Amino acid sequence: MKRFLAIAAAVLALTACGKSAADKLAEAISKVTVECEPSVLEVVENSIKANLTVNYPAGYFSKDAMVVVSPVLVYEGGEMAGMPFTYQGEAVKLNNKVVPTTGGTVREKVDYPFVPGMEKSHLELRTKAFIGGKEVNIPVIKVADGCINTVALADFSGAFDYKADNYQEVVSQFTEGQIHYDVNSSNVKGTELRNQSIQELTQALQEGKESERVTVKGTKIISYASPEGGQDYNSKLSDKRSDAAMQAWKTIGKGAEAGSTEVQSIGQDWEGFKEAISKSNLEDKDLILRVLSMYSDPAVRESEIKNLSQVYTEIKEQVFPELRRSRFITEMEIQNYSEADLKRLLDRKKLYLLDEEAVLRLASMADSLDEKQTLYRAAADRMGSQRGLYNVGAVLLEKDAHAAAEVYFNRLENQNDPDVLNALGVIKLRRGALEEAATLFEKSGNASAIKNLGAIALRKGQYAKAAEILKGTGGKNEAVADILTGKYEEALQALAGCKCADTDYLRAVASARLRKAADVKQYLSAAFAKNPALREQAARDIEFAGFDF
Repeated sequence: MKRFLAIAAAVLALTACGKSAADKLAEAISKVTVECEPSVLEVVENSIKANLTVNYPAGYFSKDAMVVVSPVLVYEGGEMAGMPFTYQGEAVKLNNKVVPTTGGTVREKVDYPFVPGMEKSHLELRTKAFIGGKEVNIPVIKVADGCINTVALADFSGAFDYKADNYQEVVSQFTEGQIHYDVNSSNVKGTELRNQSIQELTQALQEGKESERVTVKGTKIISYASPEGGQDYNSKLSDKRSDAAMQAWKTIGKGAEAGSTEVQSIGQDWEGFKEAISKSNLEDKDLILRVLSMYSDPAVRESEIKNLSQVYTEIKEQVFPELRRSRFITEMEIQNYSEADLKRLLDRKKLYLLDEEAVLRLASMADSLDEKQTLYRAAADRMGSQRGLYNVGAVLLEKDAHAAAEVYFNRLENQNDPDVLNALGVIKLRRGALEEAATLFEKSGNASAIKNLGAIALRKGQYAKAAEILKGTGGKNEAVADILTGKYEEALQALAGCKCADTDYLRAVASARLRKAADVKQYLSAAFAKNPALREQAARDIEFAGFDF
């Protein structure tokens, strides 16, 4: 945008005899211009910056002229003067910028800290010109309108996350009982039906029958033979043990809700053998494990292990007896406390009945930040919960108690946790330490940290970079970045599903840039209904200049 600059009249060379200063002024206005970039002022990094370019044609700046130009930003409720610019002709013996009589271009920068009210403003130049020791009156010239502050609609508070609980409303529980057999036998001894593991299994089954909270889903009966005596023989022996175990199950599960039953016969239990050797104290266990890894053929494996005569005796005594077995693995689903149950326990001050996951779930359900903080502290202090400790810091962060939040984050064992790094970055962001915040966000790399890097790019006026970072994240900041890079339809898509007043206002801004007056009116009406204070903001917003709402 080019605007005629009246200061040229003050420096017009006195070459037209008999002409008055007013005549010279009128003659100069059409020939000296000033350009402002941006043509409509904009807030970037909480300040208003602009570049001015003044073009002087040849013969218009007198050798003995001096001009002082004061750029002033005029806004609702006040004005703010910038640093004045002083120019002089070639004959003036001072240390100002010289504009020769042959003409030239002068470039200047203006920078104003943003204050409320500048949303509706304009930049003007107030000039004093001196020629031959005489002051010439110069009219005030408006250079640019302002001020676009759409970037202020972004959220610069920083995104952060709470640590989730792992509370399960339905818990799967597996209870296992085992019976063992004599070598080469499939007979189930009575003592095996009364061993401790079988007693625990039958007790669990009985509780499942009696409790409304427990459902027995089913039982797997898996039978094995130890890897000795040949593969074919052991396969048949395993089948016999499977049949015997199924008969034994009729006794074990009698009178209890046992659910479905699945029967398997494995044969030689090489996996169990490998696990048992790994956990044993046998002197040559590494050698045995090497044999297992080198050979896959069962016969070769058995032969090679038998060659280790001394250790093989120990294997027969210590390992094989535990592999001659049938396993009864029962799955039960336990209905945990419902959310209503958890609240009742809290009301009755019976928090001690709950485990860490239940307390964390209760905290996530709390109605107030104070209650959240109390419950998360309970998880941290009573149960040593690191997630509870982190979440106390997150609550304090939500309360804007940054110093206190930092204390809790610094107490965490894992300082390289992405959530912790991001939360510490949010504190830096809110304190205005953008570079330190960016370093922490980059180190974190989680989804919230990526959004926060986009917010920093917006704050710095790096709108294209912000749009790239925030693409696909959805919400206000992506929409603001899209608007400021001319992607208005994308901005509307980024706001899909958002229903708050601020997002309706942003939809109106995008629609205004698309020159869709009906949509502007519709979205602003929705925004005003949710937040009446936005009506006054819209009245000052240059985005809606020329729109009726």
